[in-house]
Amino acid sequence: MTITLTENAATRVQNFMNNRGKGVGLRLSVKTSGCSGMAYSLEFADELDEDDLTFESFGVKLLVDHKSFTYLDGTELDYAKEGLNEGFKFNNPNVKNSCGCGESFSV
Repeated sequence: MTITLTENAATRVQNFMNNRGKGVGLRLSVKTSGCSGMAYSLEFADELDEDDLTFESFGVKLLVDHKSFTYLDGTELDYAKEGLNEGFKFNNPNVKNSCGCGESFSV
């Protein structure tokens, strides 16, 4: 399958990258954390790693390591504003449970 960005998310990432003045894409990964077991991690990537899987949506590259891809396959990353809150949202079909605060999940 694949990992995708919505147009809103791609625009936001591209704006961040333009402000940074460098970067090849956005690195998505999963780390052990939180009350449900796993948490998402987002960071800008300035170079490709040898084992990266690369996906592209609306001109933005998403970089994912093989281990994280197991948990992220089929995920759509969105960016939304809701009232005073704004941020990235993971629409991940693999999630079975998430904690009340929404910071961690399990599959």
